Amino acid sequence: MTSHFSTHERTNLQYSFSRYNLPMDRTAAEILEQARKLPPSEINWLIGELLQEGDGSSEAEIEASWKSAVERRVADADAGNGSTCSWEEVQVPLRARLRK
Repeated sequence: MTSHFSTHERTNLQYSFSRYNLPMDRTAAEILEQARKLPPSEINWLIGELLQEGDGSSEAEIEASWKSAVERRVADADAGNGSTCSWEEVQVPLRARLRK
């Protein structure tokens, strides 16, 4: 069977497919570290893809779920349920966790 692609084109095609099918010997933390270096538009794309791949939910379903969660939390806060803390109380442990 004859190929319709030149040697150069075949090499480029093989590279473009193979780089997405590398063995997963990296940890999630290593992948996250690399993802943080992406431009914001690619990070947004990646987040969207991960959310949709997670459980098969559509973007509308995900948005509705977020809206429902936010409304529930606001209602709880307005009713005095739960506890609150300042940004400063949250920021220090988060930054320490991100450095690990």
